Amino acid sequence: MEKKISFKGTAVTIKDKLNIGDAFPNFTVVKKDLSDFSLEECKGNIVVINTFPSIDTGICALQTIRFNKEVKNLENVVAVTVSKDLPFALGRFCAAEGIENAITVSDYKYRDIENLSGLLIKELGLLTRAVFVVDTDGVIRYKEVLEEIGNEPDYGAALLEIKRLQER
Repeated sequence: MEKKISFKGTAVTIKDKLNIGDAFPNFTVVKKDLSDFSLEECKGNIVVINTFPSIDTGICALQTIRFNKEVKNLENVVAVTVSKDLPFALGRFCAAEGIENAITVSDYKYRDIENLSGLLIKELGLLTRAVFVVDTDGVIRYKEVLEEIGNEPDYGAALLEIKRLQER
């Protein structure tokens, strides 16, 4: 189903295929060192999946930094940040910002996130800003696809869902 969202006030289109209660599909992306990463590697953990257009923009950088910081002391919680940036740009950013807790990956090669989630911005060829919290069974328990891509996600709501899942 196509959905209209906004990029700097201009309408853009995504497909938005995933919903709360769905299993988040396994995907393969590329890590900073050019090795492959699969969602299956996080099996048994709560996973926060963040997507955004580019690490080289302010809000995308803040989103990565914030979730890197938030998951640092959480048991069995993994943050995966996904963009279509090249792994070299992701590596440079992570080194400069001390990103050690979030797994920062690129969808440039396999386009699994793009194709499986429907989060590709049709007009720009970039991923939209979204946050998913996936439980230890791989089921989506929280979803936020931002209506305006330039806005920050609701970190508090995602963290509240993580806490709720940890208490189960």
